[in-house]
Amino acid sequence: MTSLKAPLLVAAASLAFTALASDAAEYPARPIRIIVGFAAGGAPDTLARVVGDKLAQDWGQPVVVENRTGAQGDLAMAAVARAPADGYTLALMPVGNAAVNPSLIPNLPYDPVKDFAPITQLATVENVLVISAQSPIRTLKELIALGRSKAANLSYATPGAGSIAHLAAELLARAGGFQVNHIPYRGVTPALTDVVRGEVTMMFAQLSTAKPLIDAGQLRALGIASKARSAVLPDLPTIAEAGEMPGFEAESWYALMAPAQTPDAVIRKLNAGVVRVLNLPEVKTALASQGAKPVGNAPPELAAVIAADTARWAKVIKDAKIELRP
Repeated sequence: MTSLKAPLLVAAASLAFTALASDAAEYPARPIRIIVGFAAGGAPDTLARVVGDKLAQDWGQPVVVENRTGAQGDLAMAAVARAPADGYTLALMPVGNAAVNPSLIPNLPYDPVKDFAPITQLATVENVLVISAQSPIRTLKELIALGRSKAANLSYATPGAGSIAHLAAELLARAGGFQVNHIPYRGVTPALTDVVRGEVTMMFAQLSTAKPLIDAGQLRALGIASKARSAVLPDLPTIAEAGEMPGFEAESWYALMAPAQTPDAVIRKLNAGVVRVLNLPEVKTALASQGAKPVGNAPPELAAVIAADTARWAKVIKDAKIELRP
């Protein structure tokens, strides 16, 4: 009996491998959906559409972007986690859903590690620390010194609790050794409006959103929250430089993910196709207009980014005692 079982197992494994290889060779044989957990017109939606349109041209199959809003994108991520693992339903996953919400939201309806297969990190988005142009504060060192002196009641605006803007400000306060009050808003626009007015001291905002106000002389930029200076504002130092805070970084980023158990061959084909698209000059230009820089790394590299950011933001959340109130 044993001698008969071995050939049968080998044959079965061979057939399964052949089926997977065939699936990958034929993929995509029908339309692909990219689920975005935010409204149309924002940075995540634009990124998905730019990449999706080019993939559709390459592969001859429609790539449809579907916006499913609610619960800070978690409803959309949960829907993809439950989708068939065949490469036809993908998630555009921001850093918040991948590496922040697991430490912030009890009973999250998905696990970014167990329920998803990484494809590639699509792009990073630079965040900039801004204050009102009317503020007497001229540099980050002056802001830190003022905070440490306790001579002023410093505050920071965010588009909501648990956002990267929130975590970045708490990271800055702890690195700088000063206290600052959190003023959450319902969205970026009202938050920045009050920073311009000087009603709130500062805010971390995506560079693409803040730059028009910087150019108009309404906001003053104190530093870029990235490892390197921005090509958009090359004279502006990083937070690490301006505040003498080695290693300070608080970038936003977006990744493309598939449901767990999606065949490796399909993941490899998706990765190769998306990376090629991200390297197209017209795509780089389109992303730059949104303040985004293409990445296009390998699945294991994306998994490492998620693990590192999860650990980093979990510490900030714990140290700052950040909780989402119902």
